[in-house]
Amino acid sequence: MRWLLLLLMLAPAPVFAQTKPQPIAQPAKWRILTLAVEGNRLYAGPAILSIAGLKPGDLAGKDEFDAAHDRLLATGAFATVGYKFDVRHDGSGSDASFQVTENDVLPVRFYDLGIPDADLEASLHARDPLFSAAALADVPEVIARWTKWIQDDLAARNLDSKIMGSVEPWPDRLAIVFRPTKNLPAVAAVSFEGSHVLSEGALRDAVTGSAIGAPYTEGNFRMVLDAALRPIYEARGYMNVTFSKIRAEPVTDVLGLHVFVTVSEGESYKFGKVAIPGAAIRTGDMANFSRVNEELERIRASRRRAGYLNVTVTVDRDVHEAEKTVDVAARIDAGPLYVMGKLDIVGLDLTGEAAMRRIWGLKRDSPFDPDYPKQFLDRVHSEGMFDNLGQTTPATKIDEKTHTVDVTLTFAVQPPTTRRR
Repeated sequence: MRWLLLLLMLAPAPVFAQTKPQPIAQPAKWRILTLAVEGNRLYAGPAILSIAGLKPGDLAGKDEFDAAHDRLLATGAFATVGYKFDVRHDGSGSDASFQVTENDVLPVRFYDLGIPDADLEASLHARDPLFSAAALADVPEVIARWTKWIQDDLAARNLDSKIMGSVEPWPDRLAIVFRPTKNLPAVAAVSFEGSHVLSEGALRDAVTGSAIGAPYTEGNFRMVLDAALRPIYEARGYMNVTFSKIRAEPVTDVLGLHVFVTVSEGESYKFGKVAIPGAAIRTGDMANFSRVNEELERIRASRRRAGYLNVTVTVDRDVHEAEKTVDVAARIDAGPLYVMGKLDIVGLDLTGEAAMRRIWGLKRDSPFDPDYPKQFLDRVHSEGMFDNLGQTTPATKIDEKTHTVDVTLTFAVQPPTTRRR
């Protein structure tokens, strides 16, 4: 029995095979249950999804969404495109979305192409679901692609297909203009009709420098009129001046056009409510917008000196036609506060540097005045604090993350001049 017990103890124990659990393979694609677009303002979601090429019910994973991402970016309509798809816990499918940031846009204008605008718009919409004559991405490759499409349409109709697309002034704003590449005629002379407040000579003198010799389109010319003449009228209270009719005729003595402008001056307005801090403008004053612009610049300069380097100051107008008054209110967007950072002084010995730091008035972390460094150096020069002081220059380095400004003052000391007897 002992031998039997010993043999049983030495016999190998039976081995029972165990299988390691295998992970359940996850699918590479899921059925899209919901699909949305986020961040779009100008373009409709369905049009964006038609370009993406995905829709609810499709099987899609990373590869399919990457391809959709690339198709959307290729349109040029979007500055950024992102996507996400969340798989539901029960594995039934995914909830997906695209996140887009649209590029800046401008309206489209067709000029002298020989095809009705409506026909061109229909053709372009057939090529691009995002087409809208009211809003085209202001991106060079997009403008170039549309130029090619328009050229194809013109060539198919046996029309001159040498055209260009570019950002140009149009009567009331900038636009993307598609027009023939032929040279435009230049403005040779300008005449005004219908003006009473300002003489024709005064109007002509105001536009001569910017108009004469410039290539003519009505859009370009209206931009010149607005820039040169509207401020002159608004300084006299004429808020509603319009250039109601413009016609151009070839001139015989030189190569160019004589442009005739009909001016509708309207009536003079007075200020109604005035909401501009510290302005010396009162209700009932003539609506002189030169004074308004001066007050806005005063506010802007004051805010900048207080450390708000990116301040913007604009004016809201509320015109009351019946009373012939205009309410004005300043709109101030101060932006972030910038403060003084490090002060570095270059070119002086230890004694001179210590003297400069002692009289430097901007303390660290105090609001930064961008005019102060130059004013400080001007004071150093005017008070003759150093003998033989040469050129002095201030330099600033702005950290946009921390909104601090480091200043470096560079001093150049000239050797003393000697005089011969």
